[in-house]
Amino acid sequence: MIKKCGTHGYFRGDSCHCGETGTLMLDDEQTERLGRFISGALRHFPDDLGLAMNQHGWVDAEVLCDAMKTRYKWASKDKLFSIIESDEKGRYEIQGRKIRARYGHSVLVDLDYPKNEHHLLYYGASREEVDILLEKGIRPIKQRYVHLSTTIEKAMEVAKIHTDDPVLIVINASEAQNDGVTILNATENIVLADEIPPQYLNLTESQT
Repeated sequence: MIKKCGTHGYFRGDSCHCGETGTLMLDDEQTERLGRFISGALRHFPDDLGLAMNQHGWVDAEVLCDAMKTRYKWASKDKLFSIIESDEKGRYEIQGRKIRARYGHSVLVDLDYPKNEHHLLYYGASREEVDILLEKGIRPIKQRYVHLSTTIEKAMEVAKIHTDDPVLIVINASEAQNDGVTILNATENIVLADEIPPQYLNLTESQT
């Protein structure tokens, strides 16, 4: 559920970190339904909802809100912002009247984030696919960008969604970028690239 604290704004859970129980904005079911709608609108099918998305993934927040209210009569602009501002993964961002997803796009966008500053990045793969990745490189599947992690822990956490026994691939991001590979910071934990060629990939010593 999502609630609103009079002092600290929107939060998820029973109480704000200050202890206030807050005012209910969305129950669990409403949070899930609106969350799926917003994700689809900003990542996968903006045209179907009449959203004019620019090359950097931005859409007009008011138009998104109108499309949302057409689908869910109980929705509102406050409820939209409650989902965006309370999202613990930082999946969305707002600039003035514009809103966009930070990552996860299947539509063609050209995200304008700062250049990655991490020397090493990480990617968790299943044992069935790791040999192919080391030979061919990491390329996006059903997404615009390859999604890499800034820490080992995050890479393994993501990989365990798809496989019980993930293998950690280490990416030499500094060398890749020096050779012209574009790698962008999307969030504190997620970095994006068009693809990572195989020469920049290695397994950790414990997995070789």
